[in-house]
Amino acid sequence: MWDAIIVRPIINILLVLYKYLGHETIIAVTLVTVIIRLAITPLTLKQQKSVRKQQELKPKLDKLQAKYKDDKEKLAQAQMELYKTEGINPAGGCLPLLIQLPLMIGLYQGIIRSLAATPLQLLALSKDIYHWIPGLSSLIPLQSKFLWLDLALRDPYYVLPVLVFITAWIYQKMVTPPATDPQAEAMNKQMMIMMPLMTAFFALSYASGLAIYFLVSNLVGILQYLLFKEHYATSAVQKKS
Repeated sequence: MWDAIIVRPIINILLVLYKYLGHETIIAVTLVTVIIRLAITPLTLKQQKSVRKQQELKPKLDKLQAKYKDDKEKLAQAQMELYKTEGINPAGGCLPLLIQLPLMIGLYQGIIRSLAATPLQLLALSKDIYHWIPGLSSLIPLQSKFLWLDLALRDPYYVLPVLVFITAWIYQKMVTPPATDPQAEAMNKQMMIMMPLMTAFFALSYASGLAIYFLVSNLVGILQYLLFKEHYATSAVQKKS
């Protein structure tokens, strides 16, 4: 079901783009990444808006915690009343993320499976193709060469993993909400290193086509932040300064 709903459509979109864009795999990978990122932009903005609202509400939540520190039940009730008064859904930042993640994971799997590098992977890929779209079966294996890269293999010079780390760090720094206490600040600093390191590790360990996906996704995320900056959770830090 996962394959039928998400992964296979992405694979076939990649193949169609590849077919009509001069058999350039890197262009197809870049475009499908951009398309998916743009498609989930409303969800991203909704998630960030919810995070920002909860961040702005934190001083009031802190007062409630101090007032009802010895009564957890009354604290929970007071918090829910505050959320209701302010029109905030406490889970509002999670639902868009739960919708985004399957799409992004499906995009990653679609790219990896499209760049079939072995006979077994090619056989598996042939089963994912929509045969009612003419000419797709004849496209495989895809042309995976670009500059010094073979998109089905790892970057031999580690250029892409470095670029992935840099862009992931910039994006993470942009979207990380400002800390309101030392514990949150320490967690923010840890996340700003761990997340870019994790994506760079994947870019280093797997096909460079996946690294292209990470790089393009980070660049689109940075551009979205610059275009829709007011939706992101930065207002508290501006007020604080």
